[in-house]
Amino acid sequence: MGVRENLEDVRTKIAAAEHEAERAKDAVTLVAVSKTHEADMIREAIAAGQRVFGENRVQEAQRKFPELKQETPDLELRLIGPLQSNKAEDAVKLFDVIESVDREKIARALAREMAKQGRAPRLYIQVNTGNEPQKAGIDPRETGAFLTLCRDELGLEIEGLMCIPPAGENPGPHFALLADLASENSVAKLSMGMSGDYEIAVAFGATSVRVGSAIFGARDYAA
Repeated sequence: MGVRENLEDVRTKIAAAEHEAERAKDAVTLVAVSKTHEADMIREAIAAGQRVFGENRVQEAQRKFPELKQETPDLELRLIGPLQSNKAEDAVKLFDVIESVDREKIARALAREMAKQGRAPRLYIQVNTGNEPQKAGIDPRETGAFLTLCRDELGLEIEGLMCIPPAGENPGPHFALLADLASENSVAKLSMGMSGDYEIAVAFGATSVRVGSAIFGARDYAA
């Protein structure tokens, strides 16, 4: 199947999962993860009506999306991969949503750049629900304190929480934990669920799911 057919299949499954979970129609935003895929393939998704895209790396997004955004001004671009503080300026300039705020240094760099540029991308805090040492994200137990720092000291508005459950584990408990943390801390949005588990994420309250290979096919990591 091509990109258009894959998109239709994913949308159908999201709608069915919303219905099954007794959630409102279109409660969940589909983020098409276009990392390693070239602009022409992204244009196929745009032609099929997709408007929200996710990229892992600032430099790769810089190469592809300025032209795509000129062509289609209502595109929304989300950074879903780790952000280095020296890329904060570029990230604030290009992205509409940054989902990987995961430490104080990044939060401070973003606050500075947002003030300097007068641009305010929506922000999500990445939570390391599995406490995996190799993975980005804050310790779940530190979520409240980190939110307080972001909101009260740095004046950042945090729209949501994001997580990537450990590979090979049942994602349900991780999604449930993220939903509980959002509820406890008055955070509105939940970015959770990828190609292999997005339907489960919808059942646990995801407001956006990040789907790549189920739309674009296997990734070309030589790109």
